[in-house]
Amino acid sequence: MTRSVQALAYARPSALESSQAGRLLGLETSGGLTPRGTESHPRFFSGFLTSPDVAARGLLAVADVASARYYQRTLSASLDPVVTGNGDRLRFESFSGCCGVYARLDVLREGLDGAETGHGTTNVDVNNPLREALSRMTGDDPLHLRVGPDEMAVTTLDGPVVEKKVPLPDRWLRGFAEAQVVSAGFDLRAELPAAEAVRFLRSLPRTSGNASRGARWVVPAGRTLRPTTRPVAGAVCLPGPERLAALQRVLRHATSLRVYGPVSDGAATAGAWEAVLPGMRLTLTLSPDASRGFSGEGGVLEALATDDAAADAELVSVLLAWEPRIEPADLAAQSGLTVERVRAALTRLGTAGRVGYDLADAAYFHRELPYDADRAERHNPRLVAARELAGSGAVALDGDMAVVTSGEHRYQVRGKDGTLGCTCRWWADHRGRRGPCKHALAVRMVRRGAPVAGGVR
Repeated sequence: MTRSVQALAYARPSALESSQAGRLLGLETSGGLTPRGTESHPRFFSGFLTSPDVAARGLLAVADVASARYYQRTLSASLDPVVTGNGDRLRFESFSGCCGVYARLDVLREGLDGAETGHGTTNVDVNNPLREALSRMTGDDPLHLRVGPDEMAVTTLDGPVVEKKVPLPDRWLRGFAEAQVVSAGFDLRAELPAAEAVRFLRSLPRTSGNASRGARWVVPAGRTLRPTTRPVAGAVCLPGPERLAALQRVLRHATSLRVYGPVSDGAATAGAWEAVLPGMRLTLTLSPDASRGFSGEGGVLEALATDDAAADAELVSVLLAWEPRIEPADLAAQSGLTVERVRAALTRLGTAGRVGYDLADAAYFHRELPYDADRAERHNPRLVAARELAGSGAVALDGDMAVVTSGEHRYQVRGKDGTLGCTCRWWADHRGRRGPCKHALAVRMVRRGAPVAGGVR
């Protein structure tokens, strides 16, 4: 697994402090992109939280996921959460070390009381002493929140910094992108009121074991969810229910629980579980299986394989303005592209971490991950293999059919209803549920005349 080391530099450690003026939660930022360009320590917010106890628990839940592995637990994992300022809200995001759980806390306008939120994306320091202090916090006494250095510190940032060096695997970056693309295909499947949400979540196992292996299913029944042994009509997949443990942090504050997912075809699917909180939302998105990370789902490969989407993405990216809600119709009017091409461009931008997807708003939002996310595209195994096949003359087209020679094997690729099927083992196992195989991708590249030399741009 390809990985690099990410260096995060903070002016000082984040801390929860008390004084005669009250409590202050100071979250320190590392390097990131803002409308003014790249900044070493961007400043996004200074004001008060309207529900400080809830926000503290929500931030801890995001940190829980960032430091967790729900599969192969013996391996360590920890990466500071990402924070985005979208003008009217703050978004804190993280991804589990096993690449199977994506978490986001949206602190909305009504959850903030202070100056307008800034724009940009960076990492935020969440260290162990801060986590301990947040976990001990009780009551709703006023809490001042500062995201980024205070005004005095801005002028003195040439001094010592706190530096963290963390591994940054390509799988982690690809998973972050795939989770956004997968979520864009979800619809609201159920909404539970507070009491039923508490009852249901507390009935789930807290640890993995034989009882929680494989896909589980739940079906809406009135105001609650009922477990079922098979994916009947209207059922929602709940893969690895112990992976919802982070929701326990905010359970007593939740006003409702929303469940999102795709229309099921009987196979295990990803799904999202959103706790609605006073002035904020906490969302956990689960991969189809605890042992199956988002990085292998393949939902972004079609967009990566088209040259049109690459050019369109460059055009659309210029029009993004850190909006909390991206409207494809507005972008289409500004760019002169069709809405369909704008959506494909947004998918492409998602692979580089430049947009996320908000299920409650059913819309993309602008953010720029503070990583070399393009590396995930360049190193995607299926995409790299497809480009090699297309560039080496291994694809022979014959009408609606194509033959792809790979090593000592020849595979037939046929189109049906816009989907390319293949005679390879990958297609037999997944039937397109995890994106196209490398042979189908190579066929699409050759048919579109896409350049394949020199790798991915």
